[in-house]
Amino acid sequence: MRDLEIRPATSWDDVQAVFGPQGAYSGCWCMWFRLSGPEFRATPAGGRRERLQRLVDGAERAPGVLAYLSGTPVGWCAVAPLEEHARLLRSRVTRPASPGSPGVWSVTCFYVRREGRGRGVAAALLEGAVSYAASQGARVVEGYPKDSEKRLAADELYYGWRGLFEGAGFEEVERRSPTRPIMRRTVG
Repeated sequence: MRDLEIRPATSWDDVQAVFGPQGAYSGCWCMWFRLSGPEFRATPAGGRRERLQRLVDGAERAPGVLAYLSGTPVGWCAVAPLEEHARLLRSRVTRPASPGSPGVWSVTCFYVRREGRGRGVAAALLEGAVSYAASQGARVVEGYPKDSEKRLAADELYYGWRGLFEGAGFEEVERRSPTRPIMRRTVG
């Protein structure tokens, strides 16, 4: 799609435009995987918003990528080095396939505004996230999508879905839950 562009998330105004006033999924502000369980529960939505804003405004690298449809921000995909995801590292289900391996980045979250859905935005975001990770030195990009026989609602797909990752060249490398494969793509 020629009017769809993916860029690193370096504009706080654009991230807010995608997430809306509630922070995408009920005030998460894409901090679910970055914080431990107790830390997430102890941090109110406003604090999670501030943490994401600091990552967008002050980090040496973007915490994700944004999709722009005809110049309007409509989608988000979180991508960062594996070690930046406290909850992911501790999870029995989504714990990385090779914890401690250098150069592994994780795609942990997607959010596409209603007006961007059904237009290939999620696939473009995933490809953009992989490209961005590779440009920052990643060797491998991992994802932890949902794999379900039933049709899932948009708010259940923030991890992505198996077919999305397969379409982007990811392969399943491990599965500790019937519905959550760990998928990888080598990039460098």
